Amino acid sequence: MKSLFGSLVYCLFLFVSDVYGTYRLNGFDPQQVTAQSYAQRRNIARPPLRTLAPSATDNSCRSRPLDLVFIIDSSRSVRPGEFEKVKIFLADMVDTLDVGPEATRVAVVNYASTVKIEFLLKAHLNKPNMKQAITRIEPLAAGTMTGLAIKSAMTEAFTEESGARPKSKNIAKVAIIVTDGRPQDQVEEVSAAARGSGIEIYAVGVDRADMTSLRLMASNPLEDHVFYVETYGVIEKLTSKFRETLCGVDPCAMGHDCEHICVSSNASHHCKCRKGYILNLDQKTCTLKQIKAVVVVEDPCKCEARLAFQMQTQAALQEITARLADMTGRVEQIENILGPV
Repeated sequence: MKSLFGSLVYCLFLFVSDVYGTYRLNGFDPQQVTAQSYAQRRNIARPPLRTLAPSATDNSCRSRPLDLVFIIDSSRSVRPGEFEKVKIFLADMVDTLDVGPEATRVAVVNYASTVKIEFLLKAHLNKPNMKQAITRIEPLAAGTMTGLAIKSAMTEAFTEESGARPKSKNIAKVAIIVTDGRPQDQVEEVSAAARGSGIEIYAVGVDRADMTSLRLMASNPLEDHVFYVETYGVIEKLTSKFRETLCGVDPCAMGHDCEHICVSSNASHHCKCRKGYILNLDQKTCTLKQIKAVVVVEDPCKCEARLAFQMQTQAALQEITARLADMTGRVEQIENILGPV
């Protein structure tokens, strides 16, 4: 009896240690964590839930580079067939992304009572290798330590050593959590720390998922970061929604009122005119540029070449006149000497 009691005490000690470890968030600003937690609790009473069973869409998508980490629940409540559906969802997501060293990098964190990083951001930089690695993922079974999984993703997967790009490159860091149950540890503080470090969190709940926990984990606005599907059988249909959300829909492709050219700029757009036109004050329409014809009439009298020619001609005429006058004078002298002929 004493042995059984001692074993129970020991197991309880391990569990408490695991939970405590989730909250030892060394290196994070406590005020920032508190602010993040407060923001979530302020929004928790709202119903920002999307119940999705969407059909595939073909929206124009501008691919942007991401450091993307999937955090997937493989606890006992997720049946083997359901876990295969999750893997199909991951593979479909990879297909929609522009994967590469300078594009999107992907990591997968698998969790139950323990956490296993299946592969890091630097591990697979092309789609075929990444999808092959996804097929090899096996469920872990047992409990649901979601908080511990978030902490592991933050401290191990989203590091430069693991392949995450430095902050100076301004690459978005995104975590997508997929779970069907209630966390067995606390998620509020560790999620706030993750968001405070710059990680954008999306929470996907399936079937029996605890919606309060999903809202505590996800980034704001919650209506854009919390999703729900009734079964794992339709989870792959979220791919089109995440494709739109993560890649960003081209504002110009969604419709614009520019007369000539629409130029997308992040989440907005501006208008531009074709060559030879100027943009009007309404910043939408264009007007043909007014070309002023400037005719330059050159005064012939001021032409340097012509003036030089005239001066040379005048000097020559003067010289000829002088010579003629000289010759006339000599003729008169000769006539005076010889007399009239």
